[in-house]
Amino acid sequence: MLDRIKAMGALAGFMKNQDALREAGDRIRAEMKATRCVGESGGGAARAVVSGSMEVLEVHLAPALVNGMAADENTRSLAGTLIAQAVNEALRKAQEKLRETLRAEAVSMGLGDLGGLDELADFLR
Repeated sequence: MLDRIKAMGALAGFMKNQDALREAGDRIRAEMKATRCVGESGGGAARAVVSGSMEVLEVHLAPALVNGMAADENTRSLAGTLIAQAVNEALRKAQEKLRETLRAEAVSMGLGDLGGLDELADFLR
């Protein structure tokens, strides 16, 4: 309880210092923009790379999957599923990285481990 009170006091102090908050936000955005997270599915048949800003940067498909897509409707459907799974895995990793980055920044600013960072991470997406 005492830690929460201290954190709220520190947060109130930071609200008065908008520059410190802006700098923290800039650091978080820069780190997340440089972050790359990879998701795979189908044993590597589909691979997606997303940025920490939650943008899909790359999608790679194994040659065997691409060849099968040209010949078979079922393989095309499977490819769509594998791509979605790979992208979703990469996005989950990027979201977790954002949570970790927010926690680390809060600690470095003297705010401790604040609750509600999951909601803040969702808001910043």
